[in-house]
Amino acid sequence: MKKVLIHRKLTVASLMFAILIVPITAISQTQVTMPKNKYKVQDDVKIGSQAATEVEKQFPILNDADATRYIERVGARLVSAIPPQFRQTTFDYRFKLVNASDINAFALPGGPMYVNRGMIEAARNEGEMAGVMAHEISHVALRHATAQQTKQGSLGNQIGMIGMILGGAILAGEAGAQLGMLGAAAWMTKFSREYETQADVLGARIMADAGYDPRDLANMFKTIAAQGGGSGPEWLSSHPDPGNRFEKINKEAAFLNVSPNPIKLTRDFERTQARLKAMPKARTMAEIQKQAEATNNPTANGKYSANVPYPSTRVRTYSGGNWLRMSVPSNWREFPSDSSVQFAPDGAFGAQGITHGAMIGVSKSQNANLSNSTQEYVNGILQANDYLRQRGNYDRTYVAGRQGYSTVLSGRSPVTNRIEVVTVYTTQLNSGDLFYVITVAPEGEASSYSSAFRSMLGSIRLSE
Repeated sequence: MKKVLIHRKLTVASLMFAILIVPITAISQTQVTMPKNKYKVQDDVKIGSQAATEVEKQFPILNDADATRYIERVGARLVSAIPPQFRQTTFDYRFKLVNASDINAFALPGGPMYVNRGMIEAARNEGEMAGVMAHEISHVALRHATAQQTKQGSLGNQIGMIGMILGGAILAGEAGAQLGMLGAAAWMTKFSREYETQADVLGARIMADAGYDPRDLANMFKTIAAQGGGSGPEWLSSHPDPGNRFEKINKEAAFLNVSPNPIKLTRDFERTQARLKAMPKARTMAEIQKQAEATNNPTANGKYSANVPYPSTRVRTYSGGNWLRMSVPSNWREFPSDSSVQFAPDGAFGAQGITHGAMIGVSKSQNANLSNSTQEYVNGILQANDYLRQRGNYDRTYVAGRQGYSTVLSGRSPVTNRIEVVTVYTTQLNSGDLFYVITVAPEGEASSYSSAFRSMLGSIRLSE
């Protein structure tokens, strides 16, 4: 009888010990939950797809088949290790190399990822490179881009930024529109410290399940910081340290099922790294941007002058393809691009855009409501031109015979050092996209331009 009791006591004790051990381990692992998000998964996909199109127009994508296949293999291994609760069947994870020397990588909503050549060259092993990729994949899987906009109350800034880039109406010049994505990539991936912690934790988990050592992610932060020099590593600047990052990731790794023989220095990594290092030196993103400014900015060759002629009372007809027809002063020059055109007199255009004149174009819109679409677009302009402030509310008006809105922005121009008055007019096309007209003139000369602007606005005819 006593033996039976002793046996039962031992069994109970063993069960109690097992019950205690499991929760301690589980509690020790940082729990990651999907952040609150009021947007549809399709919104992530659409935003990422649009942004990827622009990224690949503006960034120097490295078309090296062998190196690309390598990062695709690493990426596929990591994606397959995403925990089931964070998988989205509609997401399209795809991986490309950017031929830039900056130590950087970023992923767009919905799955497109871009890894700078400089990141691979800086990594000490495949685990470090995979760590950065796992971190970025985690941001995508957790839908941090739209979750962050949910916290801020509107997706407008995110969509507005992309719409602004696509539309090309940026007051700092057409180059700003064409090159906006160079900065927008960092802007879109600059998450809160809370989300950085989540991406670190989930990234570590993905690494362990994919056969890597999460400690290599922690080590990569030190590698990046050490090789970033005095200029500051780009990847770390857009991924703020949530605090004790190195220690936290190492602590997390202690509770994960890490392989005793994790993937480190592989033949593929060493071959790819050597291949990239043997190539001609990659340019920095700053150098790429400078060259693109000269190439993409139609007003870049102009020279600003303090003596800008007033609008001529004589007009000429401008036809933009088969959809736009309007009258402009005969002494204004035109600077067309894919979806916009700028008009300015001599002395009023240059590398930083126009100081007198007008911009007309179409901006891709995600919002069927004209009021919301207009507000998102104006927000984009204000983000791109931080010297401008909105003077008042939106007024109802007519543009090309259609109902629309107008609002006035103003601020001291960095070009002329004078107060600049910018009026934005919008209406909606049948496609749902936003048609805009933007007039620009120094406040002291506004009366001399008002008649020309009214005449131009009244002459616009749209054919869809």
